[in-house]
Amino acid sequence: MPLPETLAQGLRSAGWLAGLPALALIWASATLYAAPRIADGLEAEGAAIAAGTATATGEPWLRLEASGRDLVAAGEAPDVAERATVLSRLAALDGPRRIVSELGIVETAAPFQWAAIRTGQNRIALEGSRPVEIGRRALEARITGALNPGTGLDDTARAARGAPPDFASAAAFLAARLSGLAKGGRAALSDTVLSLSGEALDVPAYEALRAALSDPPEGFSVGRVEILPPRVAAYRFAVEKSARGIVLDGFAPSAADREAALRAATEAAAGGTVEDRLLAARGLDPAIDPKGLIAFAFRLAELIQSGQVVFQDGAVSVTGDAIDGQALPDAEALMRDGRPAGVAAGRVALTARPLSPYRVAIRRTADAVTLTGHLPDAATRERVLAALRPRLFREPVIDRTRLADGAPPDLGDALAAAAPLVTNLADGTVSVSDRALTLTGESLYREGAARTPDRLAEALPPGWTGRASVTARDAAERRDPATCRTDFAAALAGADLHFPAGGAVLTPAFYPTLDALAALAKTCPSLRVAVSGPADPVRPPATPAAGPSPGEGVAAEPTRVADTAKPEVAAKPAPAAQDTATHTVKDAAKDAAKDRGKDAAKDRGKDRGKAETGKASTARKEPAAPGKAAAKKPAEAPDEPPADLPRLRAQAVVEYLLQAGARPDQVAAGPDGPAGPVVFALLP
Repeated sequence: MPLPETLAQGLRSAGWLAGLPALALIWASATLYAAPRIADGLEAEGAAIAAGTATATGEPWLRLEASGRDLVAAGEAPDVAERATVLSRLAALDGPRRIVSELGIVETAAPFQWAAIRTGQNRIALEGSRPVEIGRRALEARITGALNPGTGLDDTARAARGAPPDFASAAAFLAARLSGLAKGGRAALSDTVLSLSGEALDVPAYEALRAALSDPPEGFSVGRVEILPPRVAAYRFAVEKSARGIVLDGFAPSAADREAALRAATEAAAGGTVEDRLLAARGLDPAIDPKGLIAFAFRLAELIQSGQVVFQDGAVSVTGDAIDGQALPDAEALMRDGRPAGVAAGRVALTARPLSPYRVAIRRTADAVTLTGHLPDAATRERVLAALRPRLFREPVIDRTRLADGAPPDLGDALAAAAPLVTNLADGTVSVSDRALTLTGESLYREGAARTPDRLAEALPPGWTGRASVTARDAAERRDPATCRTDFAAALAGADLHFPAGGAVLTPAFYPTLDALAALAKTCPSLRVAVSGPADPVRPPATPAAGPSPGEGVAAEPTRVADTAKPEVAAKPAPAAQDTATHTVKDAAKDAAKDRGKDAAKDRGKDRGKAETGKASTARKEPAAPGKAAAKKPAEAPDEPPADLPRLRAQAVVEYLLQAGARPDQVAAGPDGPAGPVVFALLP
């Protein structure tokens, strides 16, 4: 029985559909089987042409790769003509459907740049320029040897001229650094400058990278380095303090933070050892400032003799032996009120132990005098400060001492006796440990350095031991008088040393010039200087019709240097007066040398300065001597300056030079000078 027409039509349609999978299978099989054979055939046809492009390196510059029935030509031709020749020969082949040209021309790269980038765990991409003198396969083999086994290369670098010498060694060095970087790490070369960026895989890799970059290949330098430290889960920072010194342990987020911690440790160690165990790592809460955390940890460390300050799990704790009983409440207050933002308060477990040994120190520098250590009470502190302050002109006294029990009963006597000795030094330190006192430093002159040990032994209370080690700061003597005179004139060139009206106190404008003269005196032992103090200008008559006085309205004269070769020293006295002035200068120098030989120049200068200041004050109040009485002034007229004002001014300059290091026989007061600046005269 025949089938209905509709059913027959459905069976015919289904039959065609049933055949489609079979047709697809046949096509896929043919493609998989035939395509590789076609590609191999295309590449084989062009192999002879590629081989004909071999260069001096032994490698052909032409690379061929089949893509379906197309043949892709890549590489860098030596010139345009050779590229055209190769393309025409490829076009003559029968097999390829078309020739896809990716051929370039070898050019000179300036700057010559090359880079290797980590694109995956086991993949490295090469880009930029490679030396035309080195074959691609030879360079790839050199780079692969520096990578971890199994790492593949994706090389798109193009041949170029202008590569630096020993490029292959630098490229291998950079590629080897990628083994310690995570995905995205980049190692690059620009001429002879190497750079590196990326994130370190772990802490050992970061340290290895830092060490390797400190020794680049010969002929190359390290430029920009931006390596992020690895991230750690448990961030920790610790300061361990002991009698030997300080140990830093844990992590620092950056090299700058590590350096900040090392500087703080060196200062806190106060001459002790500093052991750095810090490693670079991230993981600190972004809300916490690393440098603020480091500073806070060392503020706590100042309160312990031995122990630890540890930041861990977001909190800071301090344990160990406190420096004194006062440190316990100080640590609690600091932990409560001084923590940086984001840092939690941890445990404060400090024990106050008796101080042994009991230490205190006085440090004298050119800028300040600083007290550190411990004192038994406020009265001893005030006694020591009172012994220091009158002996200092400009230097401030900085008190950083703390109060603690356990001091020797006569500690105040010992420090008060040592205070004058240390203030007489240009730079020095008095260190006390129980009943042993040590004085070290530099004196301004040799005589003072030689006398210091005897003076220390005489000043110490009974039962104390003292040791003084003081050297002289005198510069090497210069034996050329002509050079000394030239330098003397140069030191005074442009100086304008004027005293205030009626005053005999040095102003800050004097200090640079007088310091230079004192330094010159120490290097020129034959130098002899007379200082003439100026008088004040004559006051105008107290009448409305009177004209200006001779000195009024006239510009101030510059500081004068009197030459011994000319008879007119200072105020140009007559010949008889000049001889008298010369004898006066020499006699004053001898008398000053005898008076000052009994003690240190600085102490004597300060005491004499005070006495002369009092003398000047008294002279202003006492009536004039008979025969020199001035005319009676109106009640509103100011007091006249003392009659010996020039001599007081000269003596103030002389005392400053002596305190700054000049010898007593090198400087003395000369004859009084007229109104104007201070006058310096070189003596034969």
